Amino acid sequence: MTDTPTAEPLSAEPMFKAEYLKPDGRELTLYSASAIEGVGPIPTPGDPVHATPQLRWHPLRGEWVMYAAHRQGRPFLPPPGYNPLAPTTDPANPTELPEGRYDMAVFQNRFPSLSLNAPTPPEVAGVPVRAGVGQCEVVVFTQNPDATLASLPAEQIRLLIDVWADRTTVLGANEHIRYVLPFENRGVEVGVTLHHPHGQIYAYDHIPPVQERALTQMRSHMQQSGRPWLQDFVAEEQQAGLRVITERAHALSVVPPFARYTYETWVLPKRAVGLLSDLNSDERSDFAAVLHDALRRLDGLFGVRMPYLMTVQQAPTDGQDYPEWPLRIELYPYLRAPGRMKYLAGTEQGAGEFANDAMPEQKAAELRAVVLEEVKCAEG
Repeated sequence: MTDTPTAEPLSAEPMFKAEYLKPDGRELTLYSASAIEGVGPIPTPGDPVHATPQLRWHPLRGEWVMYAAHRQGRPFLPPPGYNPLAPTTDPANPTELPEGRYDMAVFQNRFPSLSLNAPTPPEVAGVPVRAGVGQCEVVVFTQNPDATLASLPAEQIRLLIDVWADRTTVLGANEHIRYVLPFENRGVEVGVTLHHPHGQIYAYDHIPPVQERALTQMRSHMQQSGRPWLQDFVAEEQQAGLRVITERAHALSVVPPFARYTYETWVLPKRAVGLLSDLNSDERSDFAAVLHDALRRLDGLFGVRMPYLMTVQQAPTDGQDYPEWPLRIELYPYLRAPGRMKYLAGTEQGAGEFANDAMPEQKAAELRAVVLEEVKCAEG
């Protein structure tokens, strides 16, 4: 177990981290902007789960499909008196986290869709099958069960950027991992089963199809222009001025001109880099501030907690250089108007062709017009 500031050479912000092993063998890492103190016994909420994830090849789509039948037993909207992502207060009813002074926690998912110890699955006639190799982690954003990312202090969002960067470095250092995807699903409308503010990280032993296709497109642009696409995109959006929501010295948010979702928002650094760890301290701070602003605007738009999917799109972690990769955070809101949800319907699911009912320029203007109030929610 360690409890020392992380060696983040590009980040001047203090970040403390402490590593533990849970009773069932899973790893737990605590993070904090100040010293980690008073950590209680390391708990686990149940017996070890025998994870047997597997991948089956989809011959028509040309991609792997994950199967993890053991996930049927994971917690699903537990009763109000029990929060598996809150610190343990009753040893007779342990949760995933210990008591103590820390800001965030990351632990291996008890019900993973991928596992570094995945066994070889039985053969399936006519379909390539292989072990679901990878790792799945849960990121608990705060000890406050009533908070959201949007309601957290700006400093906490800055810490989250560093946590994501650190987890990507740690997971990407494993020889089996080629891609690391931090993400958050927020709202029961998008399938969330635990209300406590949290996200996840999936580490794959292959480059997923969305990122593989993006690499092909980005390489083509760089070969033709001699510049990374992000550099040109940021300059074009700044010049147009129609879709930029918020801009700081080192980062900005936009509703992309090709948005598939209404109010879809991208958070981008102004310097073309592939990984969060490539950003220096000032760049990380601006990136975090713009992300915080984007989240608050989505919530402030209709005065409700906007359901969304958020993905952190970084370069692969297979040891190669990816100068063409555009680091970004993509936010896909699922609320188009109060009470009206956006679902993947026939054309999206059946053809992969998205239909958007609103123009990006109009929705960017609406987001810019949101009046943001001072954040009053403190850490609990």
